[in-house]
Amino acid sequence: MDFSLTDEQNDLLNSLSNTINIFDDNYWLECDCNAKYPDEFVNTIAKGGWLGIAMPHEYGGSNLGITESALMMMLIAEKGGMTAASSIHMNIFGPSAIVKFASKKQKDMWLPNIINGQTKMCFAITEPDTGLDTTRLKTKAVKNKDHYLINGRKIWTSTAQIANKIMIIVRTSERNEKKPTEGLSLFYTNFDRDNIEAKIIDKMGRAAVDTNELFIDNLEVPFEDIIGEEGKGFSYLIHSLNPERILVAAEAYGIAKNALDRAISYANERVVFNRKIGKNQSIQHPLADAWAKLESVKLLILKAASLCDKDLQCGAESNAAKYLAAEYGMEICKQAIATHGGMGYAKEYHVERLFREMMIPYIAPISQQLALSYIAEKALGLEKSY
Repeated sequence: MDFSLTDEQNDLLNSLSNTINIFDDNYWLECDCNAKYPDEFVNTIAKGGWLGIAMPHEYGGSNLGITESALMMMLIAEKGGMTAASSIHMNIFGPSAIVKFASKKQKDMWLPNIINGQTKMCFAITEPDTGLDTTRLKTKAVKNKDHYLINGRKIWTSTAQIANKIMIIVRTSERNEKKPTEGLSLFYTNFDRDNIEAKIIDKMGRAAVDTNELFIDNLEVPFEDIIGEEGKGFSYLIHSLNPERILVAAEAYGIAKNALDRAISYANERVVFNRKIGKNQSIQHPLADAWAKLESVKLLILKAASLCDKDLQCGAESNAAKYLAAEYGMEICKQAIATHGGMGYAKEYHVERLFREMMIPYIAPISQQLALSYIAEKALGLEKSY
């Protein structure tokens, strides 16, 4: 069993590193402090073709897998935290439903602009009153002559302030208690600001990438903007869940590695009582523990990605990777602050920002508890608890 990366994967990471090294700590600190969207970074990523890493060649993509996407997001999060990762996250996993279920005409029309960065898309799933219970979504699309009319609310929709396209899942028929996952449809359409109000949610971290509540009032959506069949949207959504969990785990890993590297560097430099603090076992042991945990979770992330790329069952591994990456990530970011002592609380040392940003993969796209419930049911064979 070979755990080493291929030459192609190493070349990919070296090329990406050379591309994004110009965006230093000061750049990401400025984005965070001033709530400034990292346009320069996103444009550089798009220009380099990285947004199409997992998209088909015929639309301008690289046709690589979730494994390469995860490696890419690990490195991006390691360099720029969740601010960097979130600025392009949607373009990496979001279009998978289009790739798998859209018509040839739709793919020809939509995918090239997603890959080249001309399209800025957001993904609207969660609603204020439903949380993770997607089958109870209330936002509706009703047929009206040659189009649908969508009305409702969405919440926790990222990048809506800059989006010109929206992927949205809504109800197109009443909920059937016996078949609750049916009756939901997936659309990809214009983000019409005359009919969608995007209200920014002030939040704990990642101020540079906006998060919003959407108020949708009579949004006209042409029939040709539905992806696949009406009422099958939930099944299409399912196909993107495991890749997203893998990518979120990869991003959590990258943030944690960033924090750990800073803690190690500080421990090797800071002198107290005439000795480097890194000589003290009370500093060494937590950092060694962190390194071991990161190495183990990286293997699980890559295992889940490999299974996904082979179209094998990967739900348990994907959820476990997300769970452990977030759990370990929180521990490591907290320890990085503690290693810095009082300076860990100062923005100029960056670890407090990484701690705040680690909360995102901890609570999204699903809670830690729901990930465990899934593992209990699918991996352990225990009765479903929710």
